[in-house]
Amino acid sequence: MNFIPQKLDGVYLIETNRKQDERGWFSRTWCKEEFTKIGHTGEWLQHNHTLTTEKGSIRGLHYQLLPFTEIKLVRCIVGRVYDVIVDIRKNSPTYLKYLGIELSSLNGSMLYIPQGFAHGFQTLEPDCEMLYCHSSAYEPGFEGGLLFSDPALQIEWPLAPTIISEIDKNHTLIDNTFKGLIF
Repeated sequence: MNFIPQKLDGVYLIETNRKQDERGWFSRTWCKEEFTKIGHTGEWLQHNHTLTTEKGSIRGLHYQLLPFTEIKLVRCIVGRVYDVIVDIRKNSPTYLKYLGIELSSLNGSMLYIPQGFAHGFQTLEPDCEMLYCHSSAYEPGFEGGLLFSDPALQIEWPLAPTIISEIDKNHTLIDNTFKGLIF
């Protein structure tokens, strides 16, 4: 695996190395020893798998509140998505900046997202499947979200949004009451 630091501190694009032969390919997606090189020494406590059927759909931008903040490792295993994270670490020099990157079954890349980020994605084709590893289990009542279209974030989604859940449509705009997360 190749760990490529991104413009937001602690975030890595992880390129997997595919070994190919006449049968197809093999790729390692997790190795505790290799992840210690980027400072990840914890465990994955929860794994999620999503299917989003319509091209242009947006999921997110989601995060969990203290004390249940989480590290995520995300990967697209079917299709292509535009994956977006927003830095919500109040004391970070990149506070409220975002990173958007394409993840696909073809590129096999993963995104390592440290604590203190909101996460979402838009499907670039129909029937996209994503796998998520989480360092914390979901805790009802401690979830938060940013509005995908908030002008303060200036996210440039590649497609016009098609389907967005009612919850994701109704996140409030960032204003002076949004305090971010303190680490």
